Amino acid sequence: MNRKTLVLPAVVGLLAPALAACGGTDGGSGSGDAIVVGTTDRFTATKDAPAPLDPAYSYDVGTWNILRQTVQTLMIQPKGEGEPVPEAAQSCGFTDTGNERYSCKLRSGLKFANGDDVTAQDVKFSIERARTIKADSGVFALLSTIDTIETQGDNEVIFHLKTADATFPFKLSTPVAGIVNPDDYEKNKLRDGFDVDGSGPYTLKAETDGDQMTKAVFTKNPHYKGTLTVNNDEVDMVSYKDTDAMGTALQKGDIDLMTRTMSPEQIRKLSETSASGDIDLVELNGLEIRYLAFDTTDPAVKSKAVRQAMAQVIDRSQLVSSVYGSQAEPLYSLVPAGVTGHSNSFFNTYGDPNVGKAKALLADADITTPVKLTLNYTTDHYGPATKQEFETLKKQLNGSGLFDVTIKGTEWDAFVPAERKGEYAVYGMGWFPDFPDADNFVAPFLDKDNFLKSPYSNGEIINKLIPSSRREADRLSAATPLTEAQDIVAKDVPILPLWQGKQFVAANNDVTGTAYVLNSSATLQLWELGRGSSS
Repeated sequence: MNRKTLVLPAVVGLLAPALAACGGTDGGSGSGDAIVVGTTDRFTATKDAPAPLDPAYSYDVGTWNILRQTVQTLMIQPKGEGEPVPEAAQSCGFTDTGNERYSCKLRSGLKFANGDDVTAQDVKFSIERARTIKADSGVFALLSTIDTIETQGDNEVIFHLKTADATFPFKLSTPVAGIVNPDDYEKNKLRDGFDVDGSGPYTLKAETDGDQMTKAVFTKNPHYKGTLTVNNDEVDMVSYKDTDAMGTALQKGDIDLMTRTMSPEQIRKLSETSASGDIDLVELNGLEIRYLAFDTTDPAVKSKAVRQAMAQVIDRSQLVSSVYGSQAEPLYSLVPAGVTGHSNSFFNTYGDPNVGKAKALLADADITTPVKLTLNYTTDHYGPATKQEFETLKKQLNGSGLFDVTIKGTEWDAFVPAERKGEYAVYGMGWFPDFPDADNFVAPFLDKDNFLKSPYSNGEIINKLIPSSRREADRLSAATPLTEAQDIVAKDVPILPLWQGKQFVAANNDVTGTAYVLNSSATLQLWELGRGSSS
């Protein structure tokens, strides 16, 4: 079967970022004219995480992509990237000069999928619910600048903020600010299982096998009112156990499109085959990053010198070239290249990999070598190349003679609870930003209530640099404090950035809308998909 590759042009200026995800079991195609999308994301309800699709809990790219189809938000990231625009709202905006009072008026005739009216009180209930529950996923921190929420009549919601926050419109476009029906969601308790009720473009019917959702059936919501044009009546998302099974399903015609997570080898083969055929490989802008995170209280890495030495030894260029090839680029900061405020802070601090400098760092701190460490990674969340990535990191660190590293892989369902309980000294994670701003590559990791539950805390970042950046409506002006925060991270190394990646979609060429099915935040926009002739 031949394939062809379509490469989309880069977005200039402020890019819309992205989040984290899951995998599953094999499944077949949908019925009728449903467009069938394959994924290796896993959707599991476990004892530790029984409510994976509750907007007050969900905080990974896979579950957010379920919610973005079904739960409407006041604002939404537009099709062509850029500033968020009203969605459930008719209009939104700051009503003061200090960016501390934000008012939204609801679109008229707004209804939940069951036909109930959506009111300002429902919006207030939904957002206050997430703030009250404070789920251990940490997603509530996105709403941390809210002080109080006021309603005026049934169609106006006013947010009074604790401090200026120019990024607040972006936060209202994320699923944690999704509007849910109070009849279906308790105020102080998460909703277990896979039921979702909202006012988004689709309704959801989940097909399950035990504690896993194996297929999500999205049916066009007849009551939907918003800015989106829905180009299909049904999309079925099927979870596959691995990339090979998903790729085979596409070749057999069981699915029409495959997305997260394709393997580097699949992408390479699709890229190299001829330009004529029935499958298109679409390369899209992406701001996914990968990094090592540290429990800075763990004896193994408590000394800053150990973390600095790792930053001095790891060769990002060799890591990327040997594992991901042209599908990724070395990353020298938490904020990826292409986002306003990016700085190569780690390269500026450490330069090229240098074992001699790393040895001196450890010697000056009286650290006995080799330093014994376990690098933990998840086996089934970020794609099949993750194991090879960690094998490469092990080889680099041990090759220096300064470290004695072992690696350990764990399935995502067990990996996340263990990470949140502080069981790992060093562990690998990915990040798909919540919204298109450098703040979202800094605050979630370094602010109070950070989603990693990291014990690392820097008063200058928390009390000065993050608030200062949020006061700047002109985000170019926010670059200075955000760059300072990145420089502090490079010095203290609570997090060690590794690489940033691209996004790819493979689809039968009778499927239209693939150029917009993912934005640079890895937001899945299923409403863009349709059927038509190949161009």
